[in-house]
Amino acid sequence: MAESLPTPPKQREARRKSIDIPPSLTSSSGPLSEELQCPVCLDLFTNPVTIPCGHSFCKSCLNQCWDKSEDCYCPLCKEKFSKRPDLKINTALRQVVQLFKEKSGVTTSEVLCDICDDRKLKALKSCLMCQSSYCETHLEPHHRVPRLKKHKLINAVENLEDYICEQHERPLELFCRDDQTCVCPICTVTDHKNHNTVPLEEESEEKKTQVMKMQADVQQMIKDRMKKIQDIKHSAELRKQNMKKETVDSIELFTTLMRSIERCQSELLEKMEEKQKAAEEQEEVLIEELQQEITELKRRDSELEQLSHAEDHLHLIQSYSSMCSPFNTKQWPDISVNTPVSLNTIRAALTQLQQTLDEKLSQTELERMRLHAVDVTLDPDTANPELILSDDGKQVSFGDIKRDVPDNPERFDYCIFVLGKEGFSSGRCYFEVQVKKKTEWNLGVARESVVRKGDITLTPQNGYWALWLRNEDVYKALEGTPVVFSLRVKPQKIGVFVDYEEGLVSFYDVESRSHIYSFTGQTFNGKLYPYFCPLENNDGKNSAPLIISPVNYHE
Repeated sequence: MAESLPTPPKQREARRKSIDIPPSLTSSSGPLSEELQCPVCLDLFTNPVTIPCGHSFCKSCLNQCWDKSEDCYCPLCKEKFSKRPDLKINTALRQVVQLFKEKSGVTTSEVLCDICDDRKLKALKSCLMCQSSYCETHLEPHHRVPRLKKHKLINAVENLEDYICEQHERPLELFCRDDQTCVCPICTVTDHKNHNTVPLEEESEEKKTQVMKMQADVQQMIKDRMKKIQDIKHSAELRKQNMKKETVDSIELFTTLMRSIERCQSELLEKMEEKQKAAEEQEEVLIEELQQEITELKRRDSELEQLSHAEDHLHLIQSYSSMCSPFNTKQWPDISVNTPVSLNTIRAALTQLQQTLDEKLSQTELERMRLHAVDVTLDPDTANPELILSDDGKQVSFGDIKRDVPDNPERFDYCIFVLGKEGFSSGRCYFEVQVKKKTEWNLGVARESVVRKGDITLTPQNGYWALWLRNEDVYKALEGTPVVFSLRVKPQKIGVFVDYEEGLVSFYDVESRSHIYSFTGQTFNGKLYPYFCPLENNDGKNSAPLIISPVNYHE
């Protein structure tokens, strides 16, 4: 006979308390809670199985009932089965129970012993052969009985069926590397015959090694990204410092400009006041002289009036000669009054002011460029065999003898070019090159992917942004259509500035602190490298080297 079922109401309440069912499950959720409980243990299903009559039980609970009875029948409806049914886990029901546990907050973290009748104790081990979990007391036969000692024990697990082959109901002790799945010994002589199988422990150790390697890779990636964060923070700090300095410089510049404007305005007003005062003084003198002459002329007019009516003939004749004497007056039409400051004078003053402002702006602009100075060293692996590089990599000149060097892919074999070692693909950079005593040279930047063999045309389309000098005073910006120009003063040192994101390459005369030329609106792809070409010696006229100079910020 099967063991009797516990009385539902009282026993179920006790089981609810033992598994800590929330109060909400005893009200609106109560019916669902009861439907998901095993009729034998009155606990939420663990590895539920459904028998032919349609009722479901915990697999271990049902096995215990049938193991203790000669007949197999449903503990709930008492339907008898002629043959003991093959029990398969109802995976759908198990998922529902698991979801219910997660949603309701029911916690059954401990694996309980499948053999304990009354108060179930915590399971210590699970047996893959018996497919049951045992507390310390019920595990004792597996340590004592020879047949049971051969069974494979593992730490207690809740989903024991996951460790059992569904097809052969044997422990999954092996791993098939061909199919990348766990198998039982019977599988190796059936579906996985002649496959590469190894013990589960061996594969686990190998997987652990791979996991440790992946973990090391992940940890390295974490370190790399943390370093990247530090680099970004450091870059941000430098940007803030540079911005702060640029702000101070800008304020200083505009303060200087305002003072220059105020000084020029003051000087202009002072000149205008001086000219006005001089004109007013001249006007006063002229008016005074004119008034004196008018007084004298009125006196003469009065005398002439009296003489014209004289009846004394002798007196008239005697006075006539004195009246006819020349009158001492100036030639007033030849006298001019100084006019106020002319419009041309004001324009000249404003032009001078504009030149002063432009000069101040150019000087400040160059100082800002210098904040982004980089240390440039020539790359010997790119140098044409006819070029001679200094030991420190800071000077390059044309040699009379072609050097015996490897013809590596990076080297220019026809054009006498050389690139810098250091490339950059973001941000800003600035470097200076001394071109003193040279009559011809090329300078600028070049894309890493430029053609380095054979004759080369220098254009932005070909990856070169360069300026050149020919015949001592003819300068050319090598645009798609070259721009030819001359400079009032021959530069002795050229500053090259690049803003990668802005697509800008600018050239400056360092000594005069003046702008020479800029390539604007460019699109850069890949790294850019400093570019140099000293050109041939030209019978000694152009033998001086190009020299990469250290940047002195306050030079």
